[in-house]
Amino acid sequence: MTLEAFLLLAAALFCVGLYGALSQQSIVMLMMGLELMVNGLVVAAAGFWSFVSPGAADGQVLVLVAITVMALEMAMGFAVVTALFRARDVDVTDEAGDLSG
Repeated sequence: MTLEAFLLLAAALFCVGLYGALSQQSIVMLMMGLELMVNGLVVAAAGFWSFVSPGAADGQVLVLVAITVMALEMAMGFAVVTALFRARDVDVTDEAGDLSG
């Protein structure tokens, strides 16, 4: 695969995630859009590292750490959304904006 193909895939993921994050009111869909945007950045970084230093494993390790952190972030986000839904029966961003009670 060429670097242009990696960057095209990364740009497509980022654009779909940006559209999803800006157009949805559901908290879960907003989080999915943000996750797609970060995945686009990880694909771009992996593509660059693959072409800049193909023999070194530094880029692969950093991508693995980034994916692990993203999984933990999403688990924490879904835990907060679940707690918010159970406490106040809120599942859209407009109603969740006021967290004071």
